[in-house]
Amino acid sequence: MSVLVFVENWEGKFKKLSFELVSYGNKLAEMLQTRTVAVSIGSVGREELGRLSSYGADKILNINRDDLKILDSQAYALVLHEVAKAENAVAVVISNNNTGKAVAPRLAVRLKAGLGAGVSKLPLSTEPFVVYKKAYSGNAFAHLKILSPVRVLTLAQNSFGLAEAPKSVLIEDFPVSGIEACAKTEVRNVSKSSGKILLTDADIVVSGGRGMKSPDNWAPIEEMAQLLGGATACSRPVSDEGWRSHDEHTGQTGKIIAPNLYIAVGISGATQHLAGVSSSKYIVAINTDKDAPIFEAAQYGIIGDAQKILPKLVEAIREVKGK
Repeated sequence: MSVLVFVENWEGKFKKLSFELVSYGNKLAEMLQTRTVAVSIGSVGREELGRLSSYGADKILNINRDDLKILDSQAYALVLHEVAKAENAVAVVISNNNTGKAVAPRLAVRLKAGLGAGVSKLPLSTEPFVVYKKAYSGNAFAHLKILSPVRVLTLAQNSFGLAEAPKSVLIEDFPVSGIEACAKTEVRNVSKSSGKILLTDADIVVSGGRGMKSPDNWAPIEEMAQLLGGATACSRPVSDEGWRSHDEHTGQTGKIIAPNLYIAVGISGATQHLAGVSSSKYIVAINTDKDAPIFEAAQYGIIGDAQKILPKLVEAIREVKGK
């Protein structure tokens, strides 16, 4: 038996997300009294693959094929199904990001497995197998019982953390077959943004809403994000008004993020917005309205005018960092 963990790579490198998945998979394997098998699809060097062993991988399977360089959810599900069968997997762990949301349901159907989407903790019990997940845009939680012998779990980003557990690891190339007919995705053009941290990768996000009053008032938000090594974001009304790019829009209809720290400036905290940021570890809210819904979701709140508060916060951060 095994717990199978699918780890993505970005241009041949793993990110914190990948190590978090292996950490979770290793702890789950301990609960199920089995081993952790990590599977990587794509061109990744042996040294980079070996880094997964620091977080508990007992075995690492490498699948490097030209027809799998581009994400194709149907082909990836077929490959993971083949690996899961070969490794006698009783659980498969995938990230709850765009890739996981596309691959996990297909894989669950192939494995005839129950699907636990967006889990954020280790199972509450293994007999029966019960997992914890947030529900209703983070306003409630659910205990999901999975009755099938095999379970497919997608782990909410930044919900578990890293747990180092160095092991001697075996790295193997895994041969797959029969995917030629289903790998049909074609990428014709790629546009990459440079010089800024991607929202989905950022540990710290500074976000502004209509309370900023004008696109001309965004300089302190950008400066704070730069000083903290974070990314900038905005609420939907701000992007709809054209104050900021739609790439920065967070919320139910925008990007779903889970940073360690989310600073919401002039954002009231509508349900649709909170749905996209409720998985943040810490939320700091700055708003003039003491009854704004954002304060109910925030761990820390500052009641006041952002135009007066932000410059003082930026100055304080500069002093701490010596800049």
